[in-house]
Amino acid sequence: MVNWQSPAEIVKDGEAFDRLMHALLGLYIWEFVTSLDFDWDFVVGRKRFRWPMIFYFANRYFLLFALIGIAIALNVTTPVNCQALYTYNQVFGNAAIGLASINLSLRTIAVWSQSRALIAILVLVIMGHWSLLLHGILLKAEWVPGTGCVIVNTDNTMLAATFIYSMCFDFTVLVLTAWKLVLPTKRAERSRLVNLIFGDGLIFFFIAFLANLIATIFMLLNLNAVMSIIANVPAAIASSIVACRAVRRLTNYTSQGAEVFNSTSASTLAFNRTRRSRLGPSVSLSEKKLGGVHVQMETFASVADDVPSDKAYSPYDNSSKTLTPVDSGDTLDPETQDGKTDFFKRSNAEYYTAA
Repeated sequence: MVNWQSPAEIVKDGEAFDRLMHALLGLYIWEFVTSLDFDWDFVVGRKRFRWPMIFYFANRYFLLFALIGIAIALNVTTPVNCQALYTYNQVFGNAAIGLASINLSLRTIAVWSQSRALIAILVLVIMGHWSLLLHGILLKAEWVPGTGCVIVNTDNTMLAATFIYSMCFDFTVLVLTAWKLVLPTKRAERSRLVNLIFGDGLIFFFIAFLANLIATIFMLLNLNAVMSIIANVPAAIASSIVACRAVRRLTNYTSQGAEVFNSTSASTLAFNRTRRSRLGPSVSLSEKKLGGVHVQMETFASVADDVPSDKAYSPYDNSSKTLTPVDSGDTLDPETQDGKTDFFKRSNAEYYTAA
């Protein structure tokens, strides 16, 4: 039987932890780089920035900062303040876990049509989650000559409580989302967006729940200082990746960013004409359907662009008389042309003769 507390086993586990962290760093950098085009669209203004995207960007970059700090701690060769370095890693890593849960919660709130009761409950749950995540320093690290920064102690009780809370939180939003998506009794009420979330969105919630479950199991086993936290980083990466992918998929599906739900519809799709008529008034047509997709488009009165702008061009009325503008604008009204039309001024005899 393996003696998990022996120094030789701890060193061996430390090497496994080192290799795992480098592999996870490579995985996350690949995920980060392949989705940079989405971030760039907000920088150049192709996508409209809305406040829920704050959690998305913070989630992505906080986790990247934490992984860079872990890589430095594992590869540093000169004495450094290991405690400060691992405290930095813990703060940004825990923040990434909390932000991932917030991003998933926003999806649940959206599915529930921004129910105020649900928002109030989830806000309280999120506050409790962050109180555990930022509770304090839960691990101690020291510089060991010839080895580098080594984790010598962990507060397994608080770490386990944090990940159990995260696991229950993710399971709650999973159940709430699944429940709401299967509630519509009429098949017509299920929009394409709802099918999108139900088809692959729920797997994101499930992966986040499973990742935190594995981390909780290692915490509760308490084999040694290294093995107790070996699944923490994989849990943070898995939760962050699936949460950010959920945000990107729904943002790309719609045209209004992360805040795409309202109280009466599942999403908002805007189809705007890139070229608008100069003179035509705009007419907004909207169709709302409870539980369905809200499609909003703008149409404009068509005014021919091929009307000659040459001053030599003169419009005529039915009596071949030249029309003049009634005011300073461009609108021409045949009925207001004083003295220009003789058709209605003919005598009765002329009228019957013409008839």
